[in-house]
Amino acid sequence: MPFYYRRIVHFQDTDAAGVVYFANVLAMCHEAYEASLAVFGINLKTFFSNLEMTIPIIHASVDFRRPMFCGNELTIELMPKYWEDDQFELSYQVFLKEVEDKWVARVITKHVCIHPQSRSRQKLSNGIRGWLLNLLEK
Repeated sequence: MPFYYRRIVHFQDTDAAGVVYFANVLAMCHEAYEASLAVFGINLKTFFSNLEMTIPIIHASVDFRRPMFCGNELTIELMPKYWEDDQFELSYQVFLKEVEDKWVARVITKHVCIHPQSRSRQKLSNGIRGWLLNLLEK
């Protein structure tokens, strides 16, 4: 089952036209990613400063259907799309509270697991595999 993250659009998220700046949608989705890890019990400080494993984003894409404005209430749905031994892809759908049945943005992020010093690929940890499975099973 997907993970749901709720957030209000802040003034700082918007551009001069008053709509959410495109890159900030990625930041909001990353907030949802971090929140899902924390809910699963992964310590974020340890996760993001791990000397044995890091999981950088190697690709991101965003599609927009309608604008989002300061004060809008958003629900971000996060769901694993696929994974292999050393990588995974996450799918996000952003919904406006006022229009729950239609997405306003869709985001894809692709992540690869590497060793921080050698930069060589390595297998995902048991914790990350458990988190991915948990998102699918609920």
